[in-house]
Amino acid sequence: MTNSDPRAGDGIDKQKVEEFLQTESGGRAATGSAAIILFGVPLLWSLFQLWIASPLPYIFEFGVLNSTESRSIHLAFASFLAFAAFPMIRGKQTNKVPIYDWLLALAAAGTASYLYVFYDQLASRPGSPNTQDLVVALAGLVLLLEATRRALGLPLTIVAGVFIIYSLAGPHMPDVISHKGASLNKLASHQWLGTEGVFGVALGVSTSFVFLFVLFGALLERAGAGNYFIKVAYAMLGHMRGGPAKAAVVASGLSGIISGSSIANVVTTGTFTIPLMKKVGFPATKAGAVEVAASTNGQLTPPIMGAAAFLMVEYVGISYLEVIKHAILPAMISYVALIYIVHLEACKMNMIGVERLNKPTLAQRMLVWVMILLGLSVLTLAVYYGVGWMKDVFGSAAMWVLTPLLIAIYIALVGYGSRFPDLEDDDPNALMDQLPPVGPTVKTGLYFLLPVVVLVWCLTVERFSPQLSAFWATVFMVFIIITQRPLKAFFKNSGDYFGGLKQGGVDLTQSLVTGARNMVGIGVATATAGIVVGTVTLTGIGLVMTQFVEFISGGNLLLMLSFTAVISLILGMGLPTTANYIVVSTLMAPVIVTLGAENGLLVPLIAVHLFVFYFGILADDTPPVGLAAYAAAAISGADPIRTGIQGFTYDIRTAILPFMFIFNTQLLLIGLTGWFDLLVTVFSAVTAMLVFSAATQGFWFTKTRWWETIGLLLITFTLFRPGFWWDEIYPPTNDRPGSELMQHIDEVAPGQPIILQATGMSLSGDDVSKYLKLPLPAAETPEKRLAAAGLEVSEAGDVMNVEFVNFGSDAEKAGLNFGWTIDIVQVKNPRPPKELMFIPALLLLALLAFVQLRRRAGEGERPAFVPSP
Repeated sequence: MTNSDPRAGDGIDKQKVEEFLQTESGGRAATGSAAIILFGVPLLWSLFQLWIASPLPYIFEFGVLNSTESRSIHLAFASFLAFAAFPMIRGKQTNKVPIYDWLLALAAAGTASYLYVFYDQLASRPGSPNTQDLVVALAGLVLLLEATRRALGLPLTIVAGVFIIYSLAGPHMPDVISHKGASLNKLASHQWLGTEGVFGVALGVSTSFVFLFVLFGALLERAGAGNYFIKVAYAMLGHMRGGPAKAAVVASGLSGIISGSSIANVVTTGTFTIPLMKKVGFPATKAGAVEVAASTNGQLTPPIMGAAAFLMVEYVGISYLEVIKHAILPAMISYVALIYIVHLEACKMNMIGVERLNKPTLAQRMLVWVMILLGLSVLTLAVYYGVGWMKDVFGSAAMWVLTPLLIAIYIALVGYGSRFPDLEDDDPNALMDQLPPVGPTVKTGLYFLLPVVVLVWCLTVERFSPQLSAFWATVFMVFIIITQRPLKAFFKNSGDYFGGLKQGGVDLTQSLVTGARNMVGIGVATATAGIVVGTVTLTGIGLVMTQFVEFISGGNLLLMLSFTAVISLILGMGLPTTANYIVVSTLMAPVIVTLGAENGLLVPLIAVHLFVFYFGILADDTPPVGLAAYAAAAISGADPIRTGIQGFTYDIRTAILPFMFIFNTQLLLIGLTGWFDLLVTVFSAVTAMLVFSAATQGFWFTKTRWWETIGLLLITFTLFRPGFWWDEIYPPTNDRPGSELMQHIDEVAPGQPIILQATGMSLSGDDVSKYLKLPLPAAETPEKRLAAAGLEVSEAGDVMNVEFVNFGSDAEKAGLNFGWTIDIVQVKNPRPPKELMFIPALLLLALLAFVQLRRRAGEGERPAFVPSP
């Protein structure tokens, strides 16, 4: 079945597109009483999540639940819907729910809610489950695996099953990964009746944070924000070379802010952008690949990051704002590079942009950008200092002043936008041979930015928890979705106020249902990934993995990182990004940190977690399983494997970023000394990624020759990691014997850490030697500074013996233990800044640019590709 309308693209199987959309939103499209249940249960789930996130339970002293009880009910809803909304065999019984699925759904919900119903009894017998507990736990594990298979397919189910088998069959495993094993009773109790396994941190994050952000995105999408972002990106960028492809990149990045799902991004923005890319000359494969690369990278974009941002808060132990700070620069670099790749592809084919109705002059365009920047600056200062002043003056009553002010701004923006034609009034099947005007397009939906402003304000200024911040942003979004239609009717004098209000209520209800149904896969995925986490704590496989990876890599850090990247890609081919991140970060992140410390590279934990997260994202377009590539191919009509391969070549720039920020943590804004250092880091990183894009695409100002490609890659490496060459000229550190520890402490400024090499026996009985970083507080003498860090030492020849380590101190957190020795004190050498290596790199870049420009001038102009009418 094909359809050749201009929006869907010639010869596109729309049924495939509908299948992907249906899978994203919840499998079955049931009718009759089943449809009512599949509407009512998700609605109740959304209302439950809003209730526990709000202050209302504490105000009314009713319905107050602890985290374990909330997780239990959360999984009960997700499990019920997994069986009711997804058929046992994909493609069968999609319009009705057989009786056995209702029974399985009730059984799954019952086992999941067991912790809530019998919470007091279970708390009174920790570690001593009775027969009923064990039967429910084992049944719950089996039902959870089946729910995961239905909602997400076999890969995650197989991974979890392998880990369960590993827990039980430990003594029969090969020596390198063997362990003493766990009984069936111990497995069931550990995985289901506590918070070490299924009901652990991952499910807690899904319950507390992720649901509200997914619901927030569903509300925004239903209100029209997704369509608004697409049209704005198209209006602003469509006139450029390959403009629709650039618009696809920007629109997918904006959609990623509210979605967090690469497949959802593809089917949302791709149905609009892929046909437009084909229309201006992109082959079907490349059109789909651009959308895939843009959509997968949407998960890199803060604040949601495919739910990984909230998991990193729990796993790394840093604040949400710190996670966003570390993730923002790599995400920005990646998107800038993708836009540039699209530009290079358009240059290769000598494309021109789509015609604008009004063609502003260069002076007019510059004036517009200056006015936008000035306006944003004035608005930022007014909001920051104005609201700050109100809070100082009105104190706790400031909310009662700010809320009416926010509503007044919203009404004013809706009234302003009502002067222009609604974007939703556009004919979706119209031939887009002319760009919509930028100004009116942007102005129609400015009020959609207010909920995002509320979210960011609550997170960054009020310092609310992510859960409470998402709650208030969602409440404001609920207000918008109900009132926007009546307000537009008022300002346009259409008079249909009641109809608009009624439609707003329908939109709200549908959004609550859609948000919950979109959470089914995430809910069961985080629960099933908890099985992997529980296996690690039950069997001690974390220590085994360290030894195994060290054996495979021979202690080489680069090989170890490559091995981790491959594991992330393999697992991510069939796992959702969130589940993949949980599995790989649990297994591999401690390994990288441990082996890095043993080899002299102190890798921040956040850098390691971002490393595995990035490669998990890449799996969405990695053949042969890349699900996002299949979704894009269903729209473009191209071969999904070729689309995935092409998308991966575009995403190769994302693959080098993690390696670079492992070795150069300044890319994560770690260790910067000031604003100048920040500007240099941003400039060098962006330039490096653009140069790398040109090298990998084989085209810069003109087609690159092999020696030019080598030069561009050399420049890229130098800009990303200038220290590699500088260290060969000026060694960065000098190793002194441990006996000079006190002398070195006298040279270290208060608050600055020292780097030590220590040797001792690990908890597993193995002799280890590793580098570690020890923060030193201010004090009068070196001895007192060490004591403030929780450490007492005594000199013994060339080393220092560790005599005492305070429990919970910085010394213990750094990894020091009683009986260890401090063998080496690492001291920084004075040397010129490594950034001086940028000078020869930029000179070489200028030389290559000169050579290419001369060659292009000699080649002459090629005929431009003109878009078809």
